[in-house]
Amino acid sequence: MLYMNIKLVKPKIHSAVLQYILPLLFLFLFAIGAKAQSTENIEKTSLFSKVETWYADNMNYGTITVLMAAESSIFPVPSELVVPPAAYIASRDDGHLNIFLVILFATIGALIGATVNYFVLGMWLGRSVIYKFADSRVGRMLLLSSEKLKKSEEFFNKYGKLSTFIGRFIPVIRHFISIPAGFSKMNYPAFAIFTFIGAGLWNCILALLGYMAHGQQDTINRYSHEIGYGLLVLVALLVIYFVVRYIIRKKKKQMSV
Repeated sequence: MLYMNIKLVKPKIHSAVLQYILPLLFLFLFAIGAKAQSTENIEKTSLFSKVETWYADNMNYGTITVLMAAESSIFPVPSELVVPPAAYIASRDDGHLNIFLVILFATIGALIGATVNYFVLGMWLGRSVIYKFADSRVGRMLLLSSEKLKKSEEFFNKYGKLSTFIGRFIPVIRHFISIPAGFSKMNYPAFAIFTFIGAGLWNCILALLGYMAHGQQDTINRYSHEIGYGLLVLVALLVIYFVVRYIIRKKKKQMSV
């Protein structure tokens, strides 16, 4: 019954698609970058090498915490682009990160961002201000919308405190569930516990994805060109989808005027 009810408020398809396309794309770049460093043909894959090198040079526990705090607030920073690459680095023999600390600091960052949403956006600014901001130009730039907030609020009203745990596993709702918790002035210790456990489990899943990608590096290298073309096609389809969606919405607005 719980599963059937959750499906009624599931986010739009494109959010779920992005959730899986983005980590696959970046993990692919990581694998190719690692291969490029050990081959003579490094010029042809220098872009991939630079991506992998940039992550390796800049990813530390501080940046993981900051990026995950942003991800748990209103900033469009997907956790799928933070934890899996960090876990990938941690799984390397020369990696400077520890996979357990990656999960810990990612979870702490998620709790920090959710706490900001809870107190600042939910309790202090309140519903009317946040809904207006979501539909403003700045809000749209941050990928916000009153529709997303409404879905998150409906989800929270339906499942109560447990929604702050379950919501960590659902695209879109994961980013906004702490706002309606602030609206309703949910008990903060309970909110923090549910959020920390839910975020921790989700980060374990993402870390496992990065760890598994490193274990399959030889396979990825073998089919690197095929994978690359496939991902480029998927990205192109996503771009086309967003463009068509924008045109359709614009026409509907013009017709309603």
